[in-house]
Amino acid sequence: MIIGPRIWAQQKNYQVAAISFYNFENCFDTINDPKKMDEDFLPNGPYHYTSEVYHKKLHNLATVISQLGTELTPDGPALLGTAEIENDRVLEDLVKQPEIANRNYKHVWFDGPDIRSIDCGLLYNPKYFKVIYAESLTVDITKSGEKGGKTRDVLHVCGNLLGDTVHVFVNHWPSRRGGEAASAPLRAIAAGVCKRVVDSLMAINPATKAIIMGDLNDDPTSPSIKNVLGAKEEKSQTAYNEIYNPWIKFYNKGLGTLAYQDAWGLFDQVMLTGTFLKNDDAHWRYYKAEVFNRNFLITKTGQYKGYPHRSFDGNNWIDGYSDHFPVVLYLIKASN
Repeated sequence: MIIGPRIWAQQKNYQVAAISFYNFENCFDTINDPKKMDEDFLPNGPYHYTSEVYHKKLHNLATVISQLGTELTPDGPALLGTAEIENDRVLEDLVKQPEIANRNYKHVWFDGPDIRSIDCGLLYNPKYFKVIYAESLTVDITKSGEKGGKTRDVLHVCGNLLGDTVHVFVNHWPSRRGGEAASAPLRAIAAGVCKRVVDSLMAINPATKAIIMGDLNDDPTSPSIKNVLGAKEEKSQTAYNEIYNPWIKFYNKGLGTLAYQDAWGLFDQVMLTGTFLKNDDAHWRYYKAEVFNRNFLITKTGQYKGYPHRSFDGNNWIDGYSDHFPVVLYLIKASN
């Protein structure tokens, strides 16, 4: 089975799987959930979040997803991690959008503890990926006394990616509210949740393949990633039971996925265990990565010229996409 166009190298054909992450920036429905703080994103709320705005938001997101990864695989992402979704209803509505409906995306989502009602989710193309099991991992910050002791869970999905068992961790770590340094311990706790589970899986099976993705609210060189995850910049220096982070090189070149006060950050990342770096054509291995910063996603004028074209300017809908660029990572394996 060939996925997408054939990549030819050294007399071999390769199939391609695109692995993406995209922060959807406040993707709410228009129905009041009395258990959550979603009042801002209701028709009578400050954002005037009407059904018309909601459906434009879904259309815009679907437009982006329809183009992600298609230069190498016309089916787009086999796996797409998401953040800032209110519930599974928005994912169900999203995958029905005409731009992507023919991909038949399925999803995994758990209702998390975040007080703003924004969670992580995973969209997957069943043509590529079959779920084996899924769980929601608690990030316990009760001892910190911050954010009421609650933050977003880590979504862990184990599945079969066309022959390979793969563990996917979708993250949205605590924000930098209160300052980068003051909030750093919270992100270290979240990073530790992923690291402990990956290490335990590796201890059971050294051939474990794991993907850590998300809006980490930290750059690739931040302590949560560099020290807690121990992510490596160079493939040659990454052991099979360690984590490789291709985004360090992107960040060092000045590339980012979001901008704040005219400085770029690269909070959105997809990392891999070193088992994806084996020169083994029979299994999925890392090929390359990119920040999907296409021209149509960039603000053209005004104070935020050059930034990602976000959905709202203040409380006003400006028909944008997200305040983050998506990221895409490509895996390949031999097709013959």
